[in-house]
Amino acid sequence: MRNIFLFLRRYSVFILFLVLQVTSLVMLFSYNRFHHSVYGMFSSEVSGDINRRVNNVEVFFTLKKENDRLRDENASLRSFLPSGQMLPDTGYRLQKDTISIDSALQTRQYQFFSAKVISNSIFLQQNYLMLHRGSDQGIQPNMAVVSPAGIVGTVVGVSKNMSTVMSLLNKQSKVIAVMKKGSGLGEVSWDGKDPRYLQLTKIPKTVVVKKGDTVVSSPYSDRFPPGMPIGYVEKVEQDMETNTYLLKIRTAVDFYSLQHAYVVRNLLQEEMDALKKLSIKE
Repeated sequence: MRNIFLFLRRYSVFILFLVLQVTSLVMLFSYNRFHHSVYGMFSSEVSGDINRRVNNVEVFFTLKKENDRLRDENASLRSFLPSGQMLPDTGYRLQKDTISIDSALQTRQYQFFSAKVISNSIFLQQNYLMLHRGSDQGIQPNMAVVSPAGIVGTVVGVSKNMSTVMSLLNKQSKVIAVMKKGSGLGEVSWDGKDPRYLQLTKIPKTVVVKKGDTVVSSPYSDRFPPGMPIGYVEKVEQDMETNTYLLKIRTAVDFYSLQHAYVVRNLLQEEMDALKKLSIKE
């Protein structure tokens, strides 16, 4: 207590000055219209700047949650793209359709699930990815895996909360593809050399192919939605043995920096498989 009194006694003049200064400023800004408006503008600018900085900090710490929300939203929207729907036959039929989505009776064929890539290899001969989504989240073997840029690979193994994906950078991977500008049904594979490039074979020479052309998934695939980018033509060569093109294509997906993907479920897969088995038996 003694120290407090000594402090007040030593700085009494300065403290009195501060009190009078604050009092005078309050009176000045309270009873003078011009100074009051200037003070209001200044305080609004300062408080606005502080709020902006605080908001930037809050946005930074909520980026992960916002990105997760956007990926889930994108997965939902991708499920309703035209490439993921089928138009019914207009002829007379009797059916019980549980996945019609609008008055035009369009049937949703593909459903997208967002997933985080937790491991990824690109320099081996047999490269795989691991996703943080498994059977408990609806993932099954043979489902397609894509990214916003294009096709990634196929699910080959599933646990409760994880799944293994054979990427396009795997010498066992084979994907049926077509040229976006024309037909030219071919097969995409990897030669095990450069992770940036794939091979497209069996393209007939009757198809006009140029550097930069886009290679997409075939509409005949029951795994990948049609029209998904696979890569872009980098080099055109001729296969003399088969009289077809041998194309070097640059991957649409950057496997070096792949962090997020979508697992694609074909909602008509069971019906298609049942029909195939029936046809084989006959």
